[in-house]
Parts: sequence; structure tokens; C-alpha cells
Amino acid sequence: MKQAGFPLGILLLFWVSYISDFSLVLLIKGGALSGTDTYQSLVNKTFGFPGYLLLSVLQFLYPFIVDPENLFVGRHFIIMISTVTFTLPLSLYRDIAKLGKVSLISTVLTALILGIVITRIVSLGPDVPKTDDAWVFAKPNAIQAVGVMSFAFICHHNSFLVYSSLEEPTVAKWSRIIHISIVVSMFICILFATCGYLTFTGFTQGDLFENYCRSDNLVTFGRFCYGITVLLTYPMECFVTREVIANVFFGGNLSSVFHVVVTVVIITIAMLVSLLIDCLGIVLELNGVLCAAPLIFIIPSACYLKLSEEPRTHSDKIISCVMLPIGAVVMVFGFVMAIINPQDCTHGQEMFYCFPDNFSLTNISDSRFQLTTQLSTLNISIFR
Repeated sequence: MKQAGFPLGILLLFWVSYISDFSLVLLIKGGALSGTDTYQSLVNKTFGFPGYLLLSVLQFLYPFIVDPENLFVGRHFIIMISTVTFTLPLSLYRDIAKLGKVSLISTVLTALILGIVITRIVSLGPDVPKTDDAWVFAKPNAIQAVGVMSFAFICHHNSFLVYSSLEEPTVAKWSRIIHISIVVSMFICILFATCGYLTFTGFTQGDLFENYCRSDNLVTFGRFCYGITVLLTYPMECFVTREVIANVFFGGNLSSVFHVVVTVVIITIAMLVSLLIDCLGIVLELNGVLCAAPLIFIIPSACYLKLSEEPRTHSDKIISCVMLPIGAVVMVFGFVMAIINPQDCTHGQEMFYCFPDNFSLTNISDSRFQLTTQLSTLNISIFR
């Protein structure tokens, strides 16, 4: 919302959710047309080894461009302990269907976090000044916003794993599940984005939790719930990365020993990344434009266009022809803009409105220079 402009941001969320729904169904249709049952085999049959290698790299990298938890008090210790205690054991499962109940718990916690964010509109929103451009229709960083939104909806890399876990999997059954799932996801995303932006407007950080004060016990509980959701859902990403390694280096099958070794290596590397990075905004952007955009927009469209024998005027082909170049634009220009104009990040530093006694909340502009100056003044005051 901050990057795209509030009205345009809402429209883009609807658009990205529709494209995600369409491309997820398109993937399974492509698998049916090619007689394949994995994303990698679909691309390999359609575009040969170069396409297979490119997809493998994207699927492998996606879980590593993730910063699981932004807990700044003992965060390194907490991440290491929680990874060893929860993430690793769950990631050692061989059957993704066994994570179903775990994912349900994650969904319930997400609804709980959403309730906390909604509550803070009323209790915290009036204390946060609104920036001058808070309600403009569109902003020049809309492409970066599409990258972040794409990250929110990306699940294409494990779609075949989920599809194969269904009882009597069919394209029609998959389509119904995807439609319902995307609608629910879109509703949750719109509520999160709207409530967060209405509370903080131009001061919204890449990680919404960075906007809340440390003394807020309710939000601290929300941070805890968020950490749990990541611990419970990250194993699904590990499944994909492990499958890529198994297909590329082990012919698709891992022995029990190598299954454990590969899983431990994946989890360890991902944990090291999360220990080194504490700024979630740039992570979401880069992941969105470099991995999510091609996995959502480009590859499903390209595969379907090459495999389908439907006439060019068929609706699926028309939409695919539109999706493919748009995905390329989001990927290229989104990456350039993310590097040139990265999202604001406090690196765990409290926002100025958390110190009403040391700081004036009147006549605050949304300019980056003034915000930086105000935060620097606050830091000097706290240090003294």
C-alpha cells in the first residue's frame, strides 16, 4: 500500500490474486497435457534441460531468500533453538500430506494475528501522524509492490506436491480448491494491508511488526504467533528444495541417510541466512521479483502456450500471452527498483511515536530526509 498508493494497491492485490489463481490451475493443466506430475518434469518436457535447470535454481533459491523471524532480543538464540526443536523435525517428513494439521494451526494463528492488527487501528492509529501523500491514488514504486504481493501468493513451486496428495486428484477438483484458497488468501491480505496502512500510512515498514512498540504486550504475543506460523509452514518450502536436489543430483530418490543429510544442510543454510538478515522488506521484494514473478507469471504461461493445442483466441491463451510479458517487466524493473530504492528498515529500532515524551507528533512530513533526521534526533536523545 505504501509503495503503490492505497487505492492502486487494493486493485493490484485483486489482480495478483486473480493471476495467481489462473496460473496455479494452468500449471496442473500443463501437467495433464504433458503427462508429468512435477513442476520440474513439466518444464523439462516443455523446454528441455535449460528450462529444467532454470526452474531448479528458482525453486532451490526461493526458501533461502527468507528471513523467518525478526525478534531482536536474543533473536539469534531463539532462531537456532526453534529451528532445531521444531523446523528440522517437521522437515524430515517424507509425505507432505502429514503437514496438513500443522498448516491448519498456522492458519488459525494467522487469523489471531490479523485480529491484533485490526485492534491496533483503534488503539494506536490515532497516535501515529498521517503522512502528506497517504491517500494518493498511485505511486511510482507500484512495480515493487507487485513483487511483494507476488511473494504473498507464491505457492506454485509446491503445487504438484499438494496436488498429488489429494484423494482422486483431478484438474476440476484442484481448480475448486485453488479458487477457494485464493479468495480466502486475498481477503486476509487485503485486511492485513488495509489495517496496517491505515494505522501507519507512509511510516509503514517492510515488516509490519517493526512499526509497533516493544512495550505493546499484545503485539509481542502477535510476534510470537507469527514466529510459530513460520516454524510450522517453512517445512513445506524445505520439501520443494529437497525435491530439487533429489531430482538434479540423485535421480529423484534419496536414501534414508541422504534424506536426513540433505534436510539438515538445507535447514542449516536457511537458518544462517535468517541469522544474518534482520530487514524483511528487501527480502520480500527480491524474492518476489526474482523468484515469485517467474514462477507465477512467466513459466506457467510459457509452458501452457507451448503445450496447448487450443486456438490462439482461446481465453487461457490470451491471458497467458498477457501474463508472460508482464511477468518479465515485473522481474526486470522490480529488481532494478528494489536495488535503487529499497524499502525503509528500522533494523529493530523503535519508531518515534513510541516515545511521546521525547518527541513531537505534530506537523510531521513524510519526506525521507525529515523522517531520518527525526529518528536520528530521537536516537541521540535516547543515548544521552
